[in-house]
Amino acid sequence: MLHISKNQKPRNEYYMLLLADLARTKDDLDYAYSNFQNVVDPDLIDAYIYEVNSAQLRYKFLLQRVKQIEQSR
Repeated sequence: MLHISKNQKPRNEYYMLLLADLARTKDDLDYAYSNFQNVVDPDLIDAYIYEVNSAQLRYKFLLQRVKQIEQSR
């Protein structure tokens, strides 16, 4: 998570929302991996594969947006 000292100006709201969403997505990805590793039912395995792939794509997208904003500063 991003820590802002008292002397730093807060970053724009969109950037902060992206960082929060990125952290939530990382938690979702960790949760999906954990569940995937603990199931044996084929239908649940398929469901968690879908969840892992979905979370990975969302994380990749958000990370690219954060990097774009950071490079434009």
